[in-house]
Amino acid sequence: MTKNILLVGVGGQGTILASKILSIGLANNGYDVKMSEIHGMSQRGGSVTSHIRYSEDKVYSPVVELGQADLIVAFEKMEALRYLDYLKPNGKIVVNDCEIPGTPITSGTCEYPQNILEELKAHADVTVFDANKEAEKLGNSKVANIILLGSLIGQMNLTNINWDALLEENVKPQFVEVNKKAIQVGIELAK
Repeated sequence: MTKNILLVGVGGQGTILASKILSIGLANNGYDVKMSEIHGMSQRGGSVTSHIRYSEDKVYSPVVELGQADLIVAFEKMEALRYLDYLKPNGKIVVNDCEIPGTPITSGTCEYPQNILEELKAHADVTVFDANKEAEKLGNSKVANIILLGSLIGQMNLTNINWDALLEENVKPQFVEVNKKAIQVGIELAK
């Protein structure tokens, strides 16, 4: 059975790195994996989405259809609301309790939506935490994406994969240890 995951965030949050590490880990462990990424208008601040589909059988399309995501991991909470229609009826959402207002909001064209978490909880099984604060506790604010990846790993029961080895291969040597801690924090937060 094919599993469908959506990672959604804002440019500069590390969404693409997290999706690449996930995809490599799945592929290295015998899954057929397809990944598609969509970047917003700007590198930093625009919407970024990664579609990841994997299965022990053949996966033909890299795109998650509306209403088919088993899990949405939102690196920013408004992005969770934006992609809610992709979630399947019994799907789950992991939300980083973080606000990054886009250009329409900072320019005053529109307002940041209120009560996002309440809206999400009315429609789905939602796990919420502040990955940025958790990253700061580890001494490096840039590992919030790996904490969110760890939460995804916990939610999808993928803890049998050697994520530490993947981090060693895909992260600069000076950041490997803090990323290993970050992935474990995320797995714990998923419980």
